[in-house]
Amino acid sequence: MHLPHQRGPLHDLPDTPEAYDAILADVTEQALARITPDGNLEHPDAVDDIGDTSLGITSLLAFAWQRTGDPRLPQAVRRSLAFHLRERVYTEDNPGYPNLKVRNSRLPYARYTLAAGAHPIGDWPSTVWALLQTVNLLDMTDGLVDDEQRTDVLELAHGYWRWLTEATFFNPQEAGNQAIGCVVGGLMLARHLPEGQGEGVRARALELYADKIRAHRVRDRGALLPPEHGGAYDNNYGPISLSFLAQAHRISGEETFAEDGDTLARYIDARLTTGGFDTGGPRYSEQHSGFESVLGLRYFSRRIGSDLGRYRGDTRWGRHAAQADGGIDGHFAWMLIWQIQDATRWHREPATAAARHQLRSGTVSVAFDDRMTPAVVEAGGTYYLPAAVNRQHGFGPVTDGFLHCRPMGEVRVRDLRADGLTAKLVTKPVVGRDHVLRHVRSLYITDGTRLWMTVAVERLPGSPYLLAGLPYAADDGDRVRRVATGEVRAAGELRLTHPEAECTDHFDARSETTQELAAFALAADPRGYGNPDEGWRHLVASTALEAGPAPCASGDLHVFAVCYGAEGPFSPEFELGEQGLTVRTEGFTAVIGEPAGDERGEPLLTLRG
Repeated sequence: MHLPHQRGPLHDLPDTPEAYDAILADVTEQALARITPDGNLEHPDAVDDIGDTSLGITSLLAFAWQRTGDPRLPQAVRRSLAFHLRERVYTEDNPGYPNLKVRNSRLPYARYTLAAGAHPIGDWPSTVWALLQTVNLLDMTDGLVDDEQRTDVLELAHGYWRWLTEATFFNPQEAGNQAIGCVVGGLMLARHLPEGQGEGVRARALELYADKIRAHRVRDRGALLPPEHGGAYDNNYGPISLSFLAQAHRISGEETFAEDGDTLARYIDARLTTGGFDTGGPRYSEQHSGFESVLGLRYFSRRIGSDLGRYRGDTRWGRHAAQADGGIDGHFAWMLIWQIQDATRWHREPATAAARHQLRSGTVSVAFDDRMTPAVVEAGGTYYLPAAVNRQHGFGPVTDGFLHCRPMGEVRVRDLRADGLTAKLVTKPVVGRDHVLRHVRSLYITDGTRLWMTVAVERLPGSPYLLAGLPYAADDGDRVRRVATGEVRAAGELRLTHPEAECTDHFDARSETTQELAAFALAADPRGYGNPDEGWRHLVASTALEAGPAPCASGDLHVFAVCYGAEGPFSPEFELGEQGLTVRTEGFTAVIGEPAGDERGEPLLTLRG
């Protein structure tokens, strides 16, 4: 089976003017065939996220008219715009909406679901999206609609802004992408209002960004990030936030948006594998955005000088939002317009500078979490997630059911490149259940095709082994396929184990249950509202690679050595001397210094091919 949401890298989608003209031509024909006598352009199957969709297609038709002058489009734009103004603008409070600060304000808003009281919680983001559709139309309707209709659109946009910022609590779902989108709407609206009024809206938008978004950023992997549904980052919404930051910088010129976008972009770059696989987040642990991410990934890939377009998006939404039959939906239409308007082109080369939470060379990569434990290992086209044992998750030595990967003190990192090799040494002080402090030294070395992992720790009691990952997925053309095995060798005995219990909190990679589905099943709240990562942390056991200690290591240490990736010999040798632990394999010789490190306590590492 294939993972449903991670498909092709987004930079593989053509983004030439000719490609975009073809997209707009297809949208035009779909819209003209769909439009009802009263001007409705909504997809007939749309139910949720519907309040802005007809207006979104209207904006695409206006944009297409700007580019082509197609004489069929002005009437369609006017009719569909009249439909939205007449049928899709709500001024009576939605029954059950919980986030109002002012009742009966009579300000306009857009509904997530059209039926009164059916699902009011989504009205705030739906109104943000409707605001963005209206301000996009204001940029494109000169000469296309009459003054009365244009005035109605401007008043509607201003009313949406006031409902979002006066009648309700700002950002009630704690969703960074929605909040930054609202700020973008205010910045774009300000350009169309009379001078004094426009300056006030712009100032309020910048104030909201500073006080309600930027001041509440969450730290993850060394970066301060806009919070997303209660977490620091979501692999669906995080790149969408990056697109909003790109648009905010494009239209305002405010360097804060560029600086924060650079930070988020470098974070995304560090967590993305070479193949573009990513998993994790407080809302959808495996779902990925498509065209909504292109603007931000492309804009900031150029700014930070790294290939962010390798991000595997959901290419079913590669061009625009679509329903199950592939027909255009209209949701997020402004993002397609912005990416066409932006002249930035993809930066396709990976960054070469070392990054603390990343090791990457060739087709091999390791993304590290906050504790400098691998979050994803990629080698040989296979992706390995942290395995679980006895409710503990990660990569590291295990003895008597205890996983030694949670640091008790400062984690030290040393990066090194030599003779075509890229290496990272991570040193962690770890306390076991016996209350003994041990130093776990993990060395990761790659030649771009293979990854060698060597882990040394003061001798452990019992029969220890290295928890070396959960083989989970592999590249399969432009898709990602579920797997339960990988190409791995070890210096000691290597076992691939599967949990014996058949229950929700035991994850067997041979099953067809995805990590996402298992995580939601373990989460406290319903799918789409809970935190799947939090649910996944309740996992008791999983499929796991378990590597026994190397038989020839020093009597004072347990040493574990694993090689992921290409086939070939793997017969490492170890020698403990005054300089530290020498590791010799067919591909390199490395010396891992003593845990005390140099005069500043930093790890010592030498390497040669």
